[in-house]
Amino acid sequence: MSWDSFSGDQVAAMTQGSSFFADPGERECPACGATSLRAYFHAPDNARRPTLVSYVWCSSCRKFVGTRAKHPEGLVFSDPLATLTAAERRELERSLVGFLGHLDRLWDDGVLPQTFAA
Repeated sequence: MSWDSFSGDQVAAMTQGSSFFADPGERECPACGATSLRAYFHAPDNARRPTLVSYVWCSSCRKFVGTRAKHPEGLVFSDPLATLTAAERRELERSLVGFLGHLDRLWDDGVLPQTFAA
């Protein structure tokens, strides 16, 4: 099963209300209305500048968005994928379908959401 992108208006709707850092649980999807909007954040070690990569997806309607932004200074968070080697992480991220499926399983197993501290 494939994934589709959120529209610009749907992405804008996600920025309303509390942030995933303040309230990391699932929230209502702007596309389908199900409470199954999930997020995962990663700070790549090999970035030239402090970078935060985010993946936000809906496990119900299978829409997603991925972004790169400046890593907010002082933001510290758990990363259940931090124990992967660079090669293991590349292999996992090679397929978007496989990667988002893996993240979904981590949510279903209670490994995600991440915890955040500033």
